[in-house]
Amino acid sequence: MDDTLALSLVTFFAGRPQEEALGRAVTQQLLKELPGIAVQVQKSQITFRGRYGFAALSLPRRAQDKAAHAVLLTLGLPVRLDSPRVAVATEPYPGRWTHHIPLASPQELDEELLGWVHAAYDFAESKAHRGEGS
Repeated sequence: MDDTLALSLVTFFAGRPQEEALGRAVTQQLLKELPGIAVQVQKSQITFRGRYGFAALSLPRRAQDKAAHAVLLTLGLPVRLDSPRVAVATEPYPGRWTHHIPLASPQELDEELLGWVHAAYDFAESKAHRGEGS
């Protein structure tokens, strides 16, 4: 992770050191898993993208997730995940499911979750074959 990205993460998580440490761990793991992806730190979320966005990291709004010092990982997939790890799943349009997954510790970045991240990346990259835009 370069210094500019590290500083952007400090700014994004200002005043929330536990969430910053968790956000940094998630970002480092995604950069390791998918070399060459871009990370864009915005006001309300951190977006991970290849050719298209496939994941986002944000601060949760739910009280229990705030109390747990969690971060919220959002993934887009072609199917609905049936998992208790998914707090909310919506289908904004046919064949695209958005999943919000609270993360309270780096240990939650396990094989199952990273499999979903890879699937979200593959799904986003397949947009070029479906003729969709970003």
